[in-house]
Amino acid sequence: MKTFIFALCLMGCAGLVSANEGGPVLLESHANLDSKINLQRGARTFVNYCLSCHSASYMRYSRLIDDLGLTKEVVEKNLMFTTDKIGDPMQVAMKPVDAEAWFGVPPPDLSVIARARGADWLYSFLLGFYKDEKRPTGVNNLYFPTTAMPAVLSRLQGVQVLKTAAEGEAAHGEGHAGHSGPTLELAMPGTQSPEEYAATVRDLVSFMVYLGEPAKLVRYKIGFWVLAFLFVLFISTYLLKKEYWKDVH
Repeated sequence: MKTFIFALCLMGCAGLVSANEGGPVLLESHANLDSKINLQRGARTFVNYCLSCHSASYMRYSRLIDDLGLTKEVVEKNLMFTTDKIGDPMQVAMKPVDAEAWFGVPPPDLSVIARARGADWLYSFLLGFYKDEKRPTGVNNLYFPTTAMPAVLSRLQGVQVLKTAAEGEAAHGEGHAGHSGPTLELAMPGTQSPEEYAATVRDLVSFMVYLGEPAKLVRYKIGFWVLAFLFVLFISTYLLKKEYWKDVH
């Protein structure tokens, strides 16, 4: 029985490996939970661009005050657009029935999306939109083909077009001949440069990582003091041990 279960696990792992072969390589997000400024900027982007369709029902506005170093007045004025109660969760105003009629499927709750998909996947996805007139939204995504989500950040990023491997090699010369797979090229710039947009998405992804596990920030705060306490306890225990055993031969 154990051998059978082990064989199933190996088959599942092999399926995951084969599913990833040939697909685009995920970009590294470098999500940062150490900077409250980055998380504040990510919260601003999330509220302005994501919360109109997606909710984060496991997060309450009141928690942002302590975790992100904000004041109640700042949260109420700049982040609360769907409610007037600081203790309410981050719910979307759009009804699920309307969302399904407009997009085909209701947009998912984003409370734990970073834990389900991973920070690198989210970062790549938000950088992976390109123009596709065959799609109902006018865009497609390199990392999530046929996605129903429109490019809500296109005003910041601009418009990208998809280049096949052959087109990319022809455009960049033989120096890129080793690259395989389609690539994206910026055809119409947005209000932000590519570097600025990447930083905006990185802050947004960092905030969504925080949404998935807010307690991680608490662990960061107390982790140093726990280690310091254990160090002092070790020294005290060692000295106590020497005192007890000094007369034992």
